[in-house]
Amino acid sequence: MALAGRIRSGISFFKNISISDSVSSARSHPRSGSLIPAVRDYATASAQKTGNVKVPIALVGESGNFASWLYIAAVKMNSLEKIESDLSELMEAMKTSPTFAQFTKDPTVPKGTRLAAIGDVCDKAKFAEPTKNFLSLLAENGKLKNLDVIVKKFMQLTTAHRGDVKVLVTTVMPLPPAEEKELRETLQEIIGEGKKVTVEQKIDPSIYGGLIVEFEQKVLDMSIRTRAQQMERLLREPVDLNSL
Repeated sequence: MALAGRIRSGISFFKNISISDSVSSARSHPRSGSLIPAVRDYATASAQKTGNVKVPIALVGESGNFASWLYIAAVKMNSLEKIESDLSELMEAMKTSPTFAQFTKDPTVPKGTRLAAIGDVCDKAKFAEPTKNFLSLLAENGKLKNLDVIVKKFMQLTTAHRGDVKVLVTTVMPLPPAEEKELRETLQEIIGEGKKVTVEQKIDPSIYGGLIVEFEQKVLDMSIRTRAQQMERLLREPVDLNSL
């Protein structure tokens, strides 16, 4: 129960975290297509709502804007699942094809070449027209280099849309099945009923020990590295002898 105890001790930490709901503006030059009018409409509306569609979590930065615009448009067009499937397939293709991944990051590729290549990829993969339009929008505006970040944030929105909560747990070694189960159950209690908790483990020896739990833009850092840094700061502070 030691793991559950450590998690529970951080509940007050979670309650006191405030999540910024500001979304910075991003400039783009939309193309014609069924998806783009909805993107343009959303860009001029509030950061949280467009019509009757609400973004489930607030995302910041330009990549967050693109992901939010895509989510709003996809929901309005009833194409959320298809676009999510298309983009998941594209991310898998980038993992297995370093050449294609490098192509998306190369700023020297001419705009016409980028557009033609993306169009060809979408046609061969039989992506939905909204997916093709969005990828073409990124290609035309030189934003393909941010594709992986945009897709990751878009997936955060679709996960939240379904009521799922993805929890990233960083440790120095994989959690044993029993501890992972205990952690999942504890997080389920914290997050509440009606949401499915999915735990993803990340191995990072640099934290020395303990664990870091991240979900819904919240971070509970119980790593030995962070505790050591806190102790170092404490030891460096001058001692007030008058308080002794």
